[in-house]
Amino acid sequence: MRKLAFAALFITLGGIGCAPTPTAPEPDTVVISVVGTNDVHGELIPQPFRGGITTFSAYIAALRDARANDGAVLLVDAGDMWQGTLESNLSEGAAVVGAYNALGYAAAAIGNHEFDFGPAGPKSIPEAERDEPQGALRQRASEADFPLLAANLIDTSTDEMVIWDNVQALTMVRRAGIDIGIIGVLTERLLETTIVANTAGIDVAPIADSVTARARFLRKAGAALVVVVAHAGGRCEIFDDPLDLSSCDLSGEIMRVANEIPQGLVDHIVAGHVHQGIAHEVNGIAITASYSNSRAFSRVDFTLDRTTRRVVDRRIFPPQANCRKVPDKNGHCSFEDDSTRARATYEGRDLVPMPEVVAVAENAAAVAAKFQAEPIGVYLETPMTLHDRPESALGNLMTDAVLESSAADISIHNVYGGIRAELPEGELTYGSLFRMFPFDNRIAIVELSGAELRKLIANQAHNTGRYAGFSGMRVFIDCSDAQMSVRMVRSNGSEISDTESLKVVANDFLLLGGDGIFTPVIPPRGFDIPYGTPLVRDVLVEWFKTRGGRMHADEFHNPASRRWNLPEPMPGACSYSAE
Repeated sequence: MRKLAFAALFITLGGIGCAPTPTAPEPDTVVISVVGTNDVHGELIPQPFRGGITTFSAYIAALRDARANDGAVLLVDAGDMWQGTLESNLSEGAAVVGAYNALGYAAAAIGNHEFDFGPAGPKSIPEAERDEPQGALRQRASEADFPLLAANLIDTSTDEMVIWDNVQALTMVRRAGIDIGIIGVLTERLLETTIVANTAGIDVAPIADSVTARARFLRKAGAALVVVVAHAGGRCEIFDDPLDLSSCDLSGEIMRVANEIPQGLVDHIVAGHVHQGIAHEVNGIAITASYSNSRAFSRVDFTLDRTTRRVVDRRIFPPQANCRKVPDKNGHCSFEDDSTRARATYEGRDLVPMPEVVAVAENAAAVAAKFQAEPIGVYLETPMTLHDRPESALGNLMTDAVLESSAADISIHNVYGGIRAELPEGELTYGSLFRMFPFDNRIAIVELSGAELRKLIANQAHNTGRYAGFSGMRVFIDCSDAQMSVRMVRSNGSEISDTESLKVVANDFLLLGGDGIFTPVIPPRGFDIPYGTPLVRDVLVEWFKTRGGRMHADEFHNPASRRWNLPEPMPGACSYSAE
């Protein structure tokens, strides 16, 4: 009850004013279009196959115009707003907050990557006692004209929700005379999916419990609609029928949460985090998610009776493509210079980006431009892609580059999640490299015994679909009588024994427990990771410049000499025990 009472102090009421005298009787119903974005990752300006925040602003303007006479638009975000592009990262997300302010967001969830910048300023993680681990996040929150929501973000010193300026559990807004409650939550895997040093002093409470308590509070406070912005995700493949869940992974975090919430408390969840699409109904709740990087946005139209304030109809739209030109039949955007496609429209209206949003984006782009075009000194004869992960050309290139740039024996990298874009064919620029790896993670070397490395690899063998990438060895895994054997063979053909001492290079995110890759071998007090080591991105730049010349994908991808060699399929009953 103390938590609920505390949350009540932070309810904000917005959009309440005196309506002009109508010239005609109001209709009996009102339509609220709930538009959600998620995992925008700083995509301010248009890119090939996605429109950026500037193009999205044109869709919002068109929809608001369409709703002018029969309702309103509620714009919300499900987190991971600003980490990912030079245009955003150079200001630690301030440019995205400025664009969101201009767009008129009602609320946004905090995502795991909102923690990436660490202390405000040049430090990516706290290095001294006075450094505030969440300094940049808290500064961005104070600049937002909308609340950042995180009902399940807990201060470990009080066991209560964190008390940060403009960070709340929930908010209530009014649109077209309808009171709408909004709750924000973030993935229960937060501490595994961002830099541990930047989450010092915080924990995460169960999502379903946090949502249920706040939703009951909002209903009692008069909310006709309750919307949850959740930086937690799931996946569906087909969007023809919102009630058909056959293409959905119902084990996904947000799907499980929806099934745990009592029916009737929540109307809509805008999800994210895993960069997939959803436009379905689960346990009576509309759930939407729209991929990532401004490729699309989500939309649900609620029709309410003006007198009773009850929902009388609901329409769940498939992910809405954010394209400047008419998308193809699969919802994919075309290049701007594609003369075969007409300019896109929305709700029968031409798409005209909001000038205030364009101004913010163009200012950020101008600052980033001098970095974007800087040549690295390498010509890529082919694209470096992520096809066939973890054995992709780009994943292998990255682990090779880090290994060759260090005095280590083995390099390990999270090639799923830790590589954000492919490298295009042609002259390699700093902008392309930054887009590939936008994180300010640092290089670090730790010593592991052969037995510890074998334990790490054995644990990864069951990480089906998201194996770590590595360089400096090949791995051969066999299962006999449900017992796993792991052979690790160096590039020169010699086997790694349990008693050997090995230097392993990785980034600090992984060595601090990120993605759980090193978790089986992290000492009780953690690895001793020095401050001041170079950024991974800077190491990659130097490696490319030193190597120079031309590169081809075949140099890094050899299907006949795979690094991971496992049974297919990997038996579920295959356990490893150290001899």
